[in-house]
Amino acid sequence: MQSNLVQVAQSPAIPRFLINDVLSKLAYIHEAVNAAEISESGDLVRLFLRVSCDAMLERELQQRVQLLIKSMAEDAFEPELRIIEEHARDLPNGKDPMPDLLARRAVVQEGPGYFVLGPLLTALISYVEDRVIEVANALGAISFRFPALISPRYLERVQYFKNFPHSLSFASHLRENLTEIQRFADEASAADGTVIADTALFAKPPAMLAPTVCHHLYLTLTDSRLSPQGLVATASGNCFRYESINMISLERVWNFTMREIIFVGNDEQVRDRLEVARASMRSIFEEIKLDYKIMTANDPFFIGTFRDHAAYQAAFELKYEVRARLPYKNGTVAVASYNRHGDFFGRTLNIQLTDGSPACTGCFGIGFERLALAVVAQHGLDPHKWPEPLCNAAERVRDRMLAFDLISGP
Repeated sequence: MQSNLVQVAQSPAIPRFLINDVLSKLAYIHEAVNAAEISESGDLVRLFLRVSCDAMLERELQQRVQLLIKSMAEDAFEPELRIIEEHARDLPNGKDPMPDLLARRAVVQEGPGYFVLGPLLTALISYVEDRVIEVANALGAISFRFPALISPRYLERVQYFKNFPHSLSFASHLRENLTEIQRFADEASAADGTVIADTALFAKPPAMLAPTVCHHLYLTLTDSRLSPQGLVATASGNCFRYESINMISLERVWNFTMREIIFVGNDEQVRDRLEVARASMRSIFEEIKLDYKIMTANDPFFIGTFRDHAAYQAAFELKYEVRARLPYKNGTVAVASYNRHGDFFGRTLNIQLTDGSPACTGCFGIGFERLALAVVAQHGLDPHKWPEPLCNAAERVRDRMLAFDLISGP
């Protein structure tokens, strides 16, 4: 009998500290999977499918799940996660704000994992970004504007292909052939949110969509030597990380916007400037009455490199996440992070200090879609009930928001 559910028993159970990481990777287990769950005890994986499952597909999915878990859990040890700061507030449980945001067209979903943010959330984000720019300016940051595209050669050189292949996004175009371009014009269509066309008409991807902002600066600095004071830079940009079936709200998106403050210099310069940025951001988070904690974390490395890289990051506390509370789900979401990369980019890209040794790098990045979600989850959708600076920011664009309400329909 065919079913849309596949259950895979786990013995031994998945270690509790790995459950969330394994769950995030199950999104890539097979194109037929529409959703995945892991029991709280870690002894059962449930895969919900888009199609009915025959015996052959069920066996394939079970084998893939077991291989995934084995590769992540074998010889894995629980990292000692440490809370650096904690700023709790008395908040009501509330409800998931996404349905109301979508109903009011305060957020419009254009496609899987990419959203339009209307004037309400834009006012909120603009206030916070302006304050982050003030922090960057106080640190002497130089402003840059980076493209949404980034070089595949660069991403391969810094091992992004190896460490994060599951999140990569590719930019292509039609081949430079008039006959084939005309064939595309005559035959192509869109169905179920995708382009329907002969894949032979497309060129090999000559560019990638940038997964983060700071990579552009490191590429820019390739084969260079820094001045003694090092470099502080800031930029905002569209970033792209594909997250498959995990992309269900502003909590996880394919295309998101981020501002970074980026530090290049010796290890002491990077550490000290990151600490200044953290102290400065603390006052901003206080202004917007954010309930959050800062704790050690690791990046979402792919299966093959996850165990070693995640353990290394945790052992040396190279990454701190700002995790804001989402009261409606009794959980948190990372809205910002403080990152140190050691001299990896300096060695890999030949970015040198004045003495010829490899430079160290680090960055602070804040993701605006997640931050906006956290704020409305904690304080509601009525801007009059927001913390004063955010309320004032919304009030300044009130007339324009009212104009949008007039065209947004019932």
